[in-house]
Amino acid sequence: MKGISAAAIILALVAPAAFARQHQAKEAGKVSMTDQQFVDFAAQTDMTEANLGQAAQDKGGQAAKDYGQLLRSDHTSDYTQLSDAAKKAGLTVPTAIDAAHNRMIDALNKLKGTAFDRQFAREMVTGHEHAVAVYRKEAQDAQSPDLKTYARQAVVTLEGHLSNARQLEKSKG
Repeated sequence: MKGISAAAIILALVAPAAFARQHQAKEAGKVSMTDQQFVDFAAQTDMTEANLGQAAQDKGGQAAKDYGQLLRSDHTSDYTQLSDAAKKAGLTVPTAIDAAHNRMIDALNKLKGTAFDRQFAREMVTGHEHAVAVYRKEAQDAQSPDLKTYARQAVVTLEGHLSNARQLEKSKG
């Protein structure tokens, strides 16, 4: 019973963040970012997703492990590409995960088994919905041609991740 109570408390803490990200995804297409704000967002996304991918490889069921490996590989590569594009644009790239993303990672790391898999899948769907919307907007509106090209290329990968996350979420129902 204690395990269920702890999981319920963690889900209660994480669920509002997921709802907020889902709302943000709908609004992302309407809000403009500076190129630096986009770089900050993209770097946080890449570092967080790579970290969560590792957590899924360590804690998840086989489907989550496989998806986690994909996330870790793709987002690590994506961070390098972002860094190159940002450098060409004269922008700085964050090198550490911020407090808000660390809280989400910590909450997920407290879960185990099926509870981890379910929450991980939910987070991946809402997080990738938001990221796809932001990257699409940047691919249209970026001031830097290098960031515009980067966003166009990266959104294809993110759309694939979103599709995979939706499948994972359905399987964890």
